[in-house]
Amino acid sequence: LQWSSPPEAIERFKSQEIWFAPPQFYELCRLCNFPSLRELHKFSSDRALEGCECWMPVMLTASDGYIQLLPGDELYPEDPDYTGEKKIIMTTDKKLEDLMKEGSVFHRIVIKNINNLAIYVNIQAKYKHTNPLMINSDCSDYNSRL
Repeated sequence: LQWSSPPEAIERFKSQEIWFAPPQFYELCRLCNFPSLRELHKFSSDRALEGCECWMPVMLTASDGYIQLLPGDELYPEDPDYTGEKKIIMTTDKKLEDLMKEGSVFHRIVIKNINNLAIYVNIQAKYKHTNPLMINSDCSDYNSRL
């Protein structure tokens, strides 16, 4: 067991030292917004009474990878399958790059392979929350001191 700041954890993920499921990668990218534990605590305290929403990612299988669609994304279904009972399968023959070029409203995790994830968000977060930094596990561009 080893403490790692969010950027350090992402670096360890990129070097394949450790692995995170996409939701944990998303949350680490969100934590990268805060340069210190004090600022994270202040943010948490300030928005504690704002509420939260429960949501479920919806998987879209492309020809060369996957996209986990999140609420607000233009491809997110109006009636998502929260229970798994509907067995909705979203697939396309398009490539990830083409799907990204065609779109304009993003809230998604693009998965090229198990160690290559990218976050794309350009929607307004609800309940005064903060969006994750848009981080691609292929490159480094974040500055948290947590």
